[in-house]
Amino acid sequence: MKKSFELGMLALMAAALGGVAWWSARADEPTQSVPRNSFAVRDARVFDGEQFIERATVVVRDGRIEAVGKGARIPKGFDVINGQGKTLMPALIDAHTHVWGEAQRDALRFGVGTELEMMGAVQSLPGYRDQRDSFARTDRADVWSSGAAVTVPGGHGTEYGFPVPELKPGEDADAFVRARIDEGSDFIKLMIDDLHAYGSTHRMPTLDRAQIEASIAAAKRQKRLSVAHVAAQDDALHAVNAGVDGLVHAFVDQPASDGMIAAMKSRGAFMVPTLSVIAGFGRTDDSTKLAADARLKSRLSDAQIATLHARFPPSFPFQANALPNALETVRRLHAAGVEILAGTDAGNPGTAHGVSLHGELAMLVRAGLSPAEALRAATSAPARRFGLKDRGHIAPGMRADLLLVDGNPSKDIETTRGIVSIWKNGYLQSGDAPAADRAGGLAESDRLISDFESGDMSTRFGSGWQAASDRFMGGKSIANTVWLASGAGGSKGAMRVEGDVMAGPTPWAGAMFSPGSTQMQPVNLGTRQAITLKVRGTPGDYVIVMLHGEGQVAAVPVVVGEDWGEIRVPLSKFVGADLSRVMSLGISNSRIGHFRVDLDDVAIE
Repeated sequence: MKKSFELGMLALMAAALGGVAWWSARADEPTQSVPRNSFAVRDARVFDGEQFIERATVVVRDGRIEAVGKGARIPKGFDVINGQGKTLMPALIDAHTHVWGEAQRDALRFGVGTELEMMGAVQSLPGYRDQRDSFARTDRADVWSSGAAVTVPGGHGTEYGFPVPELKPGEDADAFVRARIDEGSDFIKLMIDDLHAYGSTHRMPTLDRAQIEASIAAAKRQKRLSVAHVAAQDDALHAVNAGVDGLVHAFVDQPASDGMIAAMKSRGAFMVPTLSVIAGFGRTDDSTKLAADARLKSRLSDAQIATLHARFPPSFPFQANALPNALETVRRLHAAGVEILAGTDAGNPGTAHGVSLHGELAMLVRAGLSPAEALRAATSAPARRFGLKDRGHIAPGMRADLLLVDGNPSKDIETTRGIVSIWKNGYLQSGDAPAADRAGGLAESDRLISDFESGDMSTRFGSGWQAASDRFMGGKSIANTVWLASGAGGSKGAMRVEGDVMAGPTPWAGAMFSPGSTQMQPVNLGTRQAITLKVRGTPGDYVIVMLHGEGQVAAVPVVVGEDWGEIRVPLSKFVGADLSRVMSLGISNSRIGHFRVDLDDVAIE
């Protein structure tokens, strides 16, 4: 099926490009009757997703590409963009992201028209599908998503403070995979990582070999692509030999061995190396240089700048060889003919949606790909591998998701950063960075979060409370939240957070509240003054925690006593926090041992 589609597409391109003498196309002035998603780009260098065409005209009608070629006729009344000295290419595809908040807008503002989400909120999947099927005007990139990943209790993907499905020992992998597809997952992602690749003594539970093989086989039976998160080469080799379609990280413990290369080549597996995030493991300056690039600055939001400067926490072991190993792996795989796709793992420290893909292209060239091969890795290759049939190419019938840049990226891949124009569904996009207060503010009445009087842990606004702990990076601490039948001053109820903090690099456990209507959606608290709450618990030091920007953490220490007391924390105490983009607030304990802390009348003044 895929092959016949490719041949049909090439035939259409040949008809448009072949045997037509050059003529100087011209068009009349636009009229009111011509839709704004109908236009032409004339005399541009065109990268069609596979190769460069030195001089061509591209005609777009009603959001689809109608004609491509030197002799393409421009219909009367169409807007005409002069492409001389510029390069037109398909909007880019980021083959590894995690989407929340402003991610889709941030991506499109840098010419990334499609993101492949490698684990995300199941509730978002119907909306993603509706948007990508539409040709309506939008300022958001389209998303295909794995939804929930295949992971085990306590495994990678379970540590973010919200419940996820878990494949338990002895459970049916076929039923688990079918449930993900029924939820709307476009492909199946496996989490295969116990942290041994990082030299850490801590271990995180992960899928065993039988579960890996059964899950990959289940995906094949359901005719779904399967991909694997891996960090170590031994895990990667087993996944490939078990038939996984692709690896969505380069392993970091060592460069690819001859056996690894042979296995990937013989199985036809691809790799999304995510060099952008791996650079952060070694604390390189790649992302800060990207933030400082004058060609990109005007499009960057404050939040994107902040997250490009962000670093993994000190608890994450420093990996000096991670990026050199990954670059060498890409070099070896590419030289052997293994297909490489461009992806960033945006959503993590040191990355930002949209802009990081331009950095990823440069790192792929650094790893041995030609500029054309790097662009292919961000356009036609992911479109083909993930079955995205209407994008990733400039050819008749394709969706008009387009990126126009100044200069010639076939000579210098960084030319992609000189963005001139972006079109989504044929509609021209604004290139302006969003205002600092782009995130919506709370309603004036949204002040009391929870008084727990209703017999449960519901909130007056926002998307609720979640227990959270250091399991994010392999820690063993646990926390749970329960409703109490009595609260401060004899009130009807309170919330108890209880758990055990276990020794580790950065031990902690507690609970978090998301003020946005969906988890991790940023909210502007710039006009608010303080967080107030009534609290009692295991006596000692705690911290009030704020997650802000695109993943940065700020904290204010507080002291909790055995009896109920009231705490007021001015928001100004969260030094360096971006109050215009607050994603969550909470309380945390880092003292080793058992703890409990009760909360009542929690509010944002």
